[in-house]
Amino acid sequence: MAEVSPCEAISGVFIVSPEIHGDERGVFVETYRREWIPGVREMVQANRGDRRAGSVVGLHYHLHQADYWYVPVGQARVVLHDLRSGSPTDGRTVALPLGTEPDGVNHHRGVYIPPGVAHGFAALSDMTISYLVDGYYNPADELGVAWDDPEVGADWGVDSPVLSVRDQSNPRRSDIPDHLIPRFGRSDAT
Repeated sequence: MAEVSPCEAISGVFIVSPEIHGDERGVFVETYRREWIPGVREMVQANRGDRRAGSVVGLHYHLHQADYWYVPVGQARVVLHDLRSGSPTDGRTVALPLGTEPDGVNHHRGVYIPPGVAHGFAALSDMTISYLVDGYYNPADELGVAWDDPEVGADWGVDSPVLSVRDQSNPRRSDIPDHLIPRFGRSDAT
């Protein structure tokens, strides 16, 4: 059975440490089960991304969509920042390792990211990320905040990050229009 624990740094984020079954053939891991995180909406879409070492993706956020991330191959540093007005952890930033650890072991952890928490990752090696979302793709709910915003204070762990044009043009937190600031406690941005 998986061990699910709330992230102490950011309210509503959960870290999943699944049970790993292995033998001489390899490993089997149950990476997600809806019952592990009670009270959340059902995940309805699965996505996969392959990134080269040095890539940075984010920071992205959604007003209505939650994500569940898992890195089966490679090493990532996930950065989360609570943008939710009224949240007890508003303004906090945390970096979490996902995928293969520096000791070479993949503990197969996953992370649940609620709406309103900005999220991104740095590929510390060539890597694959698999993620589930609880809403179908909606371009109107694809928002962002600057990856290098000093107010966020993210430590990506890469010297010369490679970013998309979109991620290079995201606004600083202080420049996000008020109507695009997530509110803590709303049913669509808990």
